[in-house]
Amino acid sequence: MKAVAAFLLVGMLILWTELPTGSAWSCPPVHITCAMLNPPNRCYSDRSCPRFKKCCPGFCGRRCISKPPAIPISYG
Repeated sequence: MKAVAAFLLVGMLILWTELPTGSAWSCPPVHITCAMLNPPNRCYSDRSCPRFKKCCPGFCGRRCISKPPAIPISYG
């Protein structure tokens, strides 16, 4: 019985370590890039951004952005 409990515990720990961290939304695609050789970055990872923001590539360097608004659905 102890072996089964230990096996389940190890399995749950493995699954927990593979869970994604941070937010579930992804950065929007960038279609235009600036002509600067080395554009300035305002962030380097999601940890350098305020809460609920994400470090994403912009048209000229990386910056912290908020989650894009959901598209409203209208029935009419």
